[in-house]
Amino acid sequence: MNYPQVIFFDAVGTLFGVRGSVGQAYSNLAQQFGVTADPQVLNEGFFKAFRAAPPMAFAGVNATYVPEREYAWWWAIAAETFQEAGVLGQFSDFEVFFTALYAHFTTAEPWFVYPDTRHTLIHWHDQGVELGIISNFDSRIHAVLDALGLAKYFKSVTISTEVGAAKPDPQLFIAALKKHNCSPEMAWHIGDSYREDYEGAKAAGLRGIWLRRKD
Repeated sequence: MNYPQVIFFDAVGTLFGVRGSVGQAYSNLAQQFGVTADPQVLNEGFFKAFRAAPPMAFAGVNATYVPEREYAWWWAIAAETFQEAGVLGQFSDFEVFFTALYAHFTTAEPWFVYPDTRHTLIHWHDQGVELGIISNFDSRIHAVLDALGLAKYFKSVTISTEVGAAKPDPQLFIAALKKHNCSPEMAWHIGDSYREDYEGAKAAGLRGIWLRRKD
């Protein structure tokens, strides 16, 4: 088998996931601010808001302003999540709560690394294959990778908010390839989303590998 020059990985759902559920994490932190909400209801509200939101890609926005756009994007998701649960009005200061919530997801606490992740990364690294990440995550991914001890394995990290295009848009894959001076046919992309990762990679000329993780 001919090895690729680069293997790209998706991040959330592929290398690491949310410990418990997003709803549980939201509920736990909300309790610290005096608000009680059912984790399952929050989880359902979160994914409803997440699916309805526009892609987290800000084409034409100066890089200086991207972090505040990322923050505002997630603020809207969180507010809608708690609104769906009927408890948004219970926060004495939702902005203070959300600032804490946003920072919480830069730490290792709400995440877990899949058991096969490190073994896989070490294997390919030892074969001399360059590794990169292509993700529709925001710039907090750098802090998360550091916190989880994964940053050292990757030569590049390419995210939608940096490029201004989100998977499955080929632009995101092309931007990642340029960082490695690599042609599409010499690269693989592995991810848990059939549409975003598998079909997106194939459309950009990479070999797409769909990782079907069990919940």
